[in-house]
Amino acid sequence: MKREGAAARSSSAAVVALRSAAAVASGLLLFASFPPRQLWFLAPIGIALLVLVLTGVGGRTPSKKTGFGYGYLAGLGFFVPLLPWIGVYVGPLPWLALAAAESVFIGLFGVLAIVLSPSRWWPLSIALAWSLTEWARSTFPFGGFPWGRLAFGQPDGWLLPLASLGGAPLLSFGVALTGCGIAALVHAGLRDRTPRRWLVAVAVTLAASVVALALLPTLASNTARPGEETVTVAAIQGSVPRLGLDFNAQRRAVLDNHVRETLRLADDVAAGRQPAPDVVIWPENASDIDPLRNPDAAALITEASETIGAPILVGAVLVNDDRTTTNSAIVWDGAAGPGERHDKKIIQPFGEYLPFRSFFRLFSEYADRAGYFVPGSGDGVVHADSIAVGVATCYEVAFDRALTESVRARAQLLAIPTNNATFGDTEMTYQQLAMSRVRAVEHGRSAVVAATSGISAIVSPQGDIVEQSELFEPDALVDRVALRDDRTVATDLGGIPEILLCVGAAVFLVSKVARREKTFPENVSSARKQP
Repeated sequence: MKREGAAARSSSAAVVALRSAAAVASGLLLFASFPPRQLWFLAPIGIALLVLVLTGVGGRTPSKKTGFGYGYLAGLGFFVPLLPWIGVYVGPLPWLALAAAESVFIGLFGVLAIVLSPSRWWPLSIALAWSLTEWARSTFPFGGFPWGRLAFGQPDGWLLPLASLGGAPLLSFGVALTGCGIAALVHAGLRDRTPRRWLVAVAVTLAASVVALALLPTLASNTARPGEETVTVAAIQGSVPRLGLDFNAQRRAVLDNHVRETLRLADDVAAGRQPAPDVVIWPENASDIDPLRNPDAAALITEASETIGAPILVGAVLVNDDRTTTNSAIVWDGAAGPGERHDKKIIQPFGEYLPFRSFFRLFSEYADRAGYFVPGSGDGVVHADSIAVGVATCYEVAFDRALTESVRARAQLLAIPTNNATFGDTEMTYQQLAMSRVRAVEHGRSAVVAATSGISAIVSPQGDIVEQSELFEPDALVDRVALRDDRTVATDLGGIPEILLCVGAAVFLVSKVARREKTFPENVSSARKQP
């Protein structure tokens, strides 16, 4: 009897170990699907593997407690390799702390998947649960952290057109639903009973629906149109003398670099090697010397604008009367000087400002290096001559509301000025460029990404990279882009698709709790729960 008990415990431990390894592997597959790799197809496979672990394929379903554990392990497998740029200059503690905190949401997904797995429509309900947890971690705490949403790993994926129909939330849901469909087919393949045909039909129907939705927007939205208005834009990448958190100590050198690269472009224009731009985009932090208070900085920017013969959207740090700072993008038009500006509205906690500063001082000497930035207001649109430019500065591009508000306010072109110099030679800049590509498709607008140290790019409304710079090399990207006034379905709907997805998840959860429904899979619902 003792031997039988020991054998059972040993077998149970082996199952837990195997499922734990599979959960971590699912997170690693999600990570591998993100740029700079073009392995977007690994994302639904990663979701499928995690769902198979959580629905107890080949054995009993886990309990809610162990479901959280498996989800948490998957989260660590995903976020730990995705976010090392957080700690590149401040040590591993902030990086690992953020990865651990974000993994809690994947753990909650594990619990929800366990609750929903007995439902007949579990491939759909579990995919909706993923959308619910993505919404939660994009909202809480401190305004949320949307980095790593499934949508942002899909700029080269076959489901990308979903972004123009329902934005990043619908694209993420499409990936999750595809993964759940794969898991359903695996379940069906391992079963010999009647539900197999039914389950295959459900999985195929769901997959076909996703494909149909993905193809639908391509029929009417982001393709080039004959006779549409175009302008020539330039993105300036001046680069920085050195990387690191002492970026502010290099303020004059960084400004000089962007002025110099703009003047070099002006020489190319005069020589006929480049077309004359109608508007020039400088990166975030191109002038960390406040040009509204410092005449020398203002004179340099004016010289650059007059020489190139076009207004410049200047990324600048402005010092307020109360000694707080504002991260701004200012339209600077030659001798006329500063015009309209966008003050960054969604500022980065633990970077641009530090919540509970006195508390976090106890854990890191870098706490006081966080900024004292304050958020701005407005609709995110500035006008350079007659061009309406929607601006999302760096971190803002990760949030759905930023550019949705701009395009609804009639932005014809998107600009994403960013400063990646404080994150070193990491994958962060590729991940952020992928977000910009998704946003271009979401709103049917060309996007200009201007980065201090790279990667800068010009992106078409189809999400294709038209021009791209190299890391740490000064460059000027010039291209002719479309100005558009119409709106995609995603822009019109705004946050409605995400609300509907979350409501759908809530309906399934409430129904499950109310009815205590445990109809599928039979080998799960009739079995004793296993830790």
